[in-house]
Amino acid sequence: MPDPVAPIGAHAMLLFLLQLGLLLGLAFALGRLAIRLRMPAVVGELTAGVLIGPSMLSHLAPGLSAWLLPHEATQLNLLDAVGQLGVLLLVGITGMHLDLKLVRRKGGPAAWTSAGGLLVPLGLGVGLGFALPASLVPAGTDRPVFALFLGVAMGVSAIPVIAKTLLEMRLLHRDIGQLIVSAAAVDDIVGWLLLSVVSALAVTGLVAGQVAFSIAALLVVLVLTVVAGRPLVNASLRLAGRSSEQGPGIATVVVLLLLAAAGTHAMGMEPVLGTLLCGILIGSSKHADLARLAPLRTIVLSVLTPIYFATAGLRMDLTALRDPAVLASAVLVLVVAVVGKFAGAYLGARLGRLSHWEGLALGSGLNARGVIQVIVAIVGLRLGVLTTATYTIIVLVAIVTSLMAPPTLRHAVRRIAVTEEERVREKGFHVQ
Repeated sequence: MPDPVAPIGAHAMLLFLLQLGLLLGLAFALGRLAIRLRMPAVVGELTAGVLIGPSMLSHLAPGLSAWLLPHEATQLNLLDAVGQLGVLLLVGITGMHLDLKLVRRKGGPAAWTSAGGLLVPLGLGVGLGFALPASLVPAGTDRPVFALFLGVAMGVSAIPVIAKTLLEMRLLHRDIGQLIVSAAAVDDIVGWLLLSVVSALAVTGLVAGQVAFSIAALLVVLVLTVVAGRPLVNASLRLAGRSSEQGPGIATVVVLLLLAAAGTHAMGMEPVLGTLLCGILIGSSKHADLARLAPLRTIVLSVLTPIYFATAGLRMDLTALRDPAVLASAVLVLVVAVVGKFAGAYLGARLGRLSHWEGLALGSGLNARGVIQVIVAIVGLRLGVLTTATYTIIVLVAIVTSLMAPPTLRHAVRRIAVTEEERVREKGFHVQ
């Protein structure tokens, strides 16, 4: 009979608890401060990690930094595990709140806008990936895989940031607000699918057979989601709904999300793809009662997600920007990201027969990368596709574009006339 596995050591447990408490406390405080300053909470949460990471604490108090955050994989993996749980549940909750009926209802304009808003920055990002200095590409990484990954990072939008911005600006009831959410939903779904394929290629290499296998695995995942996933989700939620308590429903949803993440991961895809697809199934099920899942949403958004983004900030090294080549690359990536998203969304909107100002509003809204691009960047760092410097650049782009979205969107929407239908819809929003 094998000996029992030794429990976590006393010192390792002490560090783990201190790290969690410090990161969560700072992330919460700075997140609230960011909201007061009319910025996304993720900006403050990332800053929490920056303050006690290699950008600040390791320079101001290297001894304390080395003690609190030792460069030991086993110690940091504890933090990563908590963060991974948070991001998987966050993406699952995002999937639950995707309104696919709205996407179908908006039809052509949303399709054109999402296509332009995804394909143009994706293409520019791939081209940029081949042009950046070799020092920003990790040793042993295929340049085409790096370029593809950068393209995916440039193409995504962030529904959580976009929806919150529209809600705060009282634009969610407007036609343009619903168009932005619809286009962002399509971009997000396609972006996660592309991320899974590129992530698989990062592990196996860019070989024709592996590309075909990755695409085939993705198709299998999509088929299984519809054929096996939907009835399983419906049966599980129906069973959990028999209880008058919230606990069984919340536990069932978490189990479904985690098993879906394990399933896609076992097939060589990213775990977040599984939780996104499972979240969409849960949200579209007639047996789902999202109101009863509110406690789960509160814990995820108030505790687990801030820890995840604070640990993301730990991996940023802003001192890398002192290198002129890295700084110039950061500016170039930011310009390409902004211009690509604006130009792509605007072109798509115009092809969808929308007005000039509607096109600019769509470009402004979809430009917010926020939490989604941060997640993509962390995936790239974990897979070894990104260096610390490249990772820092992409996270900075996520922050800057999220800060840009509200003022540019406000400027464009002022020029779009309010329709009578929108006034009626606004009253309904206020009643709710």
